[in-house]
Amino acid sequence: MSDSQTFGEIQKVMKGYFDGLYHADTKALTKVFHPDARYVNMIEGDYMNKSLSAYFEMVDRRVPPASKGEPRNDCIHFIEFGGTQMAFVKASMTMMKREYLDFLTLTKDQHGWRIMTKIFTYIATPETS
Repeated sequence: MSDSQTFGEIQKVMKGYFDGLYHADTKALTKVFHPDARYVNMIEGDYMNKSLSAYFEMVDRRVPPASKGEPRNDCIHFIEFGGTQMAFVKASMTMMKREYLDFLTLTKDQHGWRIMTKIFTYIATPETS
């Protein structure tokens, strides 16, 4: 497998991740998360460490930012590989009046690349008039 093909596969996972979050679509997110994935929020005073099913329950309760026409800006800052079956992605996304910073670990198995851990933080975006 070429490096460009591997990067393309990770970028496809990330597109599904960003789209799934923006549309609060857990069916789409199921395709990019490993079933054993963990969700960890590192906001001081709001620490969470959840299973994938508990995280998806939270997403299912959201009003999708897309349905309100909220602006969205997402970026993959870098992808780093640890061999052929492990990757680290630093990404950011602005939505729901927050700037999110995500550290994602991905693993590759017979089902392809999927997110195994999501560790993130965010800051509130300033209100614009």
